[in-house]
Amino acid sequence: MPAFSDPWCRMDRMTADEYPDRLPEYAERVLEVAELIPPGRVMTYGDVAEWLGEGGPRQVGRVMALYGGAVPWWRVVRADGRLLPGHEQRALGHYREEATPLREAASAHGGASRLPRLDMRRARWDGVAGVGGVDGGDARDTGHAMAHN
Repeated sequence: MPAFSDPWCRMDRMTADEYPDRLPEYAERVLEVAELIPPGRVMTYGDVAEWLGEGGPRQVGRVMALYGGAVPWWRVVRADGRLLPGHEQRALGHYREEATPLREAASAHGGASRLPRLDMRRARWDGVAGVGGVDGGDARDTGHAMAHN
């Protein structure tokens, strides 16, 4: 069994006390990708990890939870299209403002309205088309698609 001092087995991460002026390099890269996602488009946590070539959905989610408030966090999403728990209304406001494709939910029992989900087929950004404003950020009909997680 590996020792707890083994860096691959440790659960702790760099804290703000250790490096108060600096984000971890991986976090910087994740946040840079989030800033590249055009308005009205989304990438899944797994898409971001795949685009970076390192980490996975959980690592990206952790970065977004800790540091994502300064970037368009609502554009990095769950693969199933459900809105981020606890932030549904704020995210929904951003999605409507940016005309992000949504799938309206059927009414729940008793006529109460349920939250929509993202229309992942139409909203998902491939991380290529539209970088640098090449095509205005709309890659919906380019045929490019990231693998589904």
